[in-house]
Formats: sequence, C-alpha cells, structure tokens
Amino acid sequence: MKINQLPFLIILLIVLSCTNDMNEVQSLFSEEDLSIEMAKDVKITYSDSARVKIIISSPLRKRLIEKGNAKDEFPEGIFVEFLDEMETPKSWLEADYAILNNKEGKIFVRENVKFYNTRNDKLETSELTWDQSTGQMYTEKFVRISQPSKRDTSYGYSFNSNEDFSKFEIYNFQAVKNAKTIESSLR
Repeated sequence: MKINQLPFLIILLIVLSCTNDMNEVQSLFSEEDLSIEMAKDVKITYSDSARVKIIISSPLRKRLIEKGNAKDEFPEGIFVEFLDEMETPKSWLEADYAILNNKEGKIFVRENVKFYNTRNDKLETSELTWDQSTGQMYTEKFVRISQPSKRDTSYGYSFNSNEDFSKFEIYNFQAVKNAKTIESSLR
C-alpha cells in the first residue's frame, strides 16, 4: 500500500462506518419531545388591515402539538398590550401562566391575573378567559376592581368585559363606593 492511498482508505472507513439505524435514532426522543416546540423571549404581534392591534410578550412559549391542534403554553407568564387605532396601548393583561388554544381562539390565564386600562381601572382575579373572536374577557371566579378616579372598589363573582376594559359587568356584586359619587349620581 502506498502512502498516498492511506488518506483515501481512512475516509472510506469513516464513511462506511456511519450508518443511521432509524430505531436507534427514534429511541433518543420520546413522542412528547417531538410534539413540543420551545421559544424564549417571545413577542407575538397581531394586526388587522395593516394596523397592529395586540402585542403578546412572554419569556417562554411552549407550542404543544396534539392531533392537528396546536396550543401555546406560557408557563413563565404573559403580558398583553391592547392597542387603539393609533397603535397606542389602551389596556393591558398580565398573568403568571397562560395557555392559548389556537383552534378555539381562546386564551386562558391564571395566577396573579391583572387587567387594567389607561384610566387606572384595575381588575384582579385568579383566572380569566379571553375570547379573541368576540373580544370578550370573562371569569366565574372572584374579582376585585379598583377605580381610583371614582375612588371605588367593587367585588363580585363572575365578570365580563370588552378588551379595552371600558365596559364591564360584575355579578354577585358588592362594592365600597365613594359617598360623593353616589350623591352626584342621584341628582
């Protein structure tokens, strides 16, 4: 054997020794591993007619793919900005956990849920559902709404609101009202 043939033989041995047994490759990953996509420092922008309407930010997004339906899980929390026609934030939603069911178009948030607007009206609850198709926010859980401009705080079970938190309803309602506000509304 000549010395100049030695590199060729080494390369040939390396190439021939590399085989891919599909069973061996598949044993390295579980079905669950193959159905999860992960992304860090995520920013999702929703627009309509070339106008940005919603911006969702999260430190971590896991996309779970199950039989034709993808769900986005935000295990480290979510921050949502709802924008007006001038693309200025008008309300915000934040929570420590969220899951988006893409097929249903609903986002379920829980743990330290806060929903507030430019008037400093603020909802606090343990769970909230945001239906993207109707633009409604709702929950059956206990809610606390503070409205500093009216110096009012309202409590109740069950809540429904629009995305900009300008109109809302509380059921099983209790409140701490400012006497001047009540007096002026009676006139």
